[in-house]
Amino acid sequence: MSSKLKTNYHTHSTLCDGHDTPEQMIKAAIKKKFDILGFSGHSMYPFASTWHIPPKNHKLYVETLNKLKEKYKDKIKILTGFEADFIPSMCNPSFERFKELKPDFLIGSVHYVVNEKGYFTVDESAEGVKNGIEKNFNGNGKKLVQEYFALEREMLRNCDFTILGHPDLVRVRNGKLKFFNENDVWYRNELKELVKEIKKTDVIVEINTGALGRKLMDDTYPSTYLLELIKEAGGRITINSDAHTADGLDSAFDFAQQKALKAGFTECAVIKKGRIDMQPLV
Repeated sequence: MSSKLKTNYHTHSTLCDGHDTPEQMIKAAIKKKFDILGFSGHSMYPFASTWHIPPKNHKLYVETLNKLKEKYKDKIKILTGFEADFIPSMCNPSFERFKELKPDFLIGSVHYVVNEKGYFTVDESAEGVKNGIEKNFNGNGKKLVQEYFALEREMLRNCDFTILGHPDLVRVRNGKLKFFNENDVWYRNELKELVKEIKKTDVIVEINTGALGRKLMDDTYPSTYLLELIKEAGGRITINSDAHTADGLDSAFDFAQQKALKAGFTECAVIKKGRIDMQPLV
């Protein structure tokens, strides 16, 4: 095993909305020479949608991964985590909420925006996002973006998790819909306010390559500008693929690494059971 560990902590399987079984993901990770693979099934515990782990299946999820941890312990380190959605007054990424399941780590993510007019996810189809903006925000894309980052900041202030998931996910349909301009002063101020909240926490920010792997964007989350702000604030990063298929486990990792280096990062976080270490990016 090399001194630099190959890791991924954002992994989805057939236990939520992934396309391959946990064991298929593990076998692929071993073939791709991963040292640590963290599973992060979508969770709204104790609630669920069609793409989240059903509440009754959370224990089965943990038991399944525990068996696989033991089966493959001589070949790879497996960690059990959740990508926990933040929806105020409904569900949140919190070790207290998940204490019975004893996760090794939690990813905190905002997908849903909810108001009195309804709800939608910022990463659903372009048509779905367009309809959501029209219905929930009277066609004002700026209002959607501001609400999204307000939720991110609220999650950072009030929740307890290990990794901040795809921190600017709201960008994903903007290439097609063009409902905001990333160079606008108001948008960059939203990112600066987000980084202020990140700085107050111990959270690790992922460089998420999922949009590249699924050909949704030609970039990672976070954007270059946001990544530079995170570096200036002394933030920590890790590179994750947000894989929903075995083939995508290390998709665009080289791109993400180069992007991190250009932003000034020299280290990335390695999450192990009970602790977090830092290792060189290269």
